[in-house]
Amino acid sequence: MKLENFEKDIGYKFKNIELLKTAFTHTSYANENKKESNEKLEFLGDSILEFIVSNYLYKNYKKLKEGEMTKVRATVVCEQSLYGIALKYDFDKLLYLGRSEKLSGGSHKPAILADSVEAVIAAICIDAGLEQAEKFIIDNLKGPIEQASKNVGKKDYKTVLQEELQKHGSVKIEYNIIKEEGPDHDKTFVAEVRCNDKYLATGKGNTKKQAEMEAARIALENKK
Repeated sequence: MKLENFEKDIGYKFKNIELLKTAFTHTSYANENKKESNEKLEFLGDSILEFIVSNYLYKNYKKLKEGEMTKVRATVVCEQSLYGIALKYDFDKLLYLGRSEKLSGGSHKPAILADSVEAVIAAICIDAGLEQAEKFIIDNLKGPIEQASKNVGKKDYKTVLQEELQKHGSVKIEYNIIKEEGPDHDKTFVAEVRCNDKYLATGKGNTKKQAEMEAARIALENKK
């Protein structure tokens, strides 16, 4: 994949393409080729990302309390969320990796891909200013922010189920992911919950945690 195709996909053309190349340069490649790595850009991008999401929540979610905004931000500004953005734009095909990192499958490691998203955010900001970086961030995180804001403050069904099942003594509660459906950027997980090896319920979700929570919720419904 060429960098110009990536620019087309994200809707922004770099004035300084070297900035974008640096954003995709992992330390393993930088050390082998005496280049600058994306570590400093990643550091800056992390701060920009937190600020933009915080500002967006403050302006658009007036009803959320401070603690709730913190929870929403933590949900969307995380490795898994950034990994999803990297998959969406095929970051794995653009990374500059050293020989050993290539052999160990570095282009598919969530941590490396998530870090490169932060580096790209910083590169956009340096190249065009905060407004353009904000556009990239919000374009990609608006949906997840909306979803997280709807779930914040809801009961932790896993905790409630555990308390219910342990009323009369200790029991073994297990959650198992029994199925995964869909492409990497839009997966659906199916989880089941068991108590002392007895099946209780099955739930679906876009993350393993959501699927487990849904299984717990349905198990509680079934007990009523």
